[in-house]
Amino acid sequence: MTDGAWVSLFSGGKDSSWALYRALERGHPVEHLVTVHPEGDSYMYHVPATRLARLAAESIGIPLVEIEPDDFEADDVLDSGDQGDAELEPLEAALRELDAELDGGITGVTAGAVESEYQTTRIESMADRLEANVFAPLWQENPRDLADAMLDAGFEIRIIRVAAYGLDESWLGRTLDADALDELEALNDEYGVHILGEGGEFETLVTDGPHMDRRIELEYETEWDGSRGTLQIEDAWLA
Repeated sequence: MTDGAWVSLFSGGKDSSWALYRALERGHPVEHLVTVHPEGDSYMYHVPATRLARLAAESIGIPLVEIEPDDFEADDVLDSGDQGDAELEPLEAALRELDAELDGGITGVTAGAVESEYQTTRIESMADRLEANVFAPLWQENPRDLADAMLDAGFEIRIIRVAAYGLDESWLGRTLDADALDELEALNDEYGVHILGEGGEFETLVTDGPHMDRRIELEYETEWDGSRGTLQIEDAWLA
């Protein structure tokens, strides 16, 4: 499957951004970024600040396809497997439309999964149905090595949501640098916090990187309830 285009499953967070960056490095012809905007919580998708994917796509210079599903109602789920399958449906439908529109169809899909079998198996099954390859360069890699590679490449990563013991309000808006990674390693030893936030401990936004022409600037307030918090982004623009 050498003909056709690649698409990148893209939230604007560090993992999907790294998958995209590595795909471009490998020479995969990524013609579209695809962002799902969940309404409420989600088992399958990154949730916070996905609207900023538009700015990221503009800076990267690749057209963005945006998917607006109905509320997944993930707060009250009886079967997580069925929930994941249901959440995948609007994404697969959009990719099928794109596959029909693109010259040569969709050859491959990038994914930013690190350890989640739940997400990865569903993305791989979807890709099989589309007769497309999956490029998942983060899969089963050492989390600290991945984080160091992102920083070495020039990624600027901001933490936009925290939801884990040991991560307080001071982490909101913080840049993920070497000192932060050292602290996350200590929190991993003490509390089991994943260094890349793979279990939902924290969420991120890439505000600059070698694949971007312009940096994303943010104006925000922090919202903290005593145990978890989110950046409330009031304005964002390309510098």
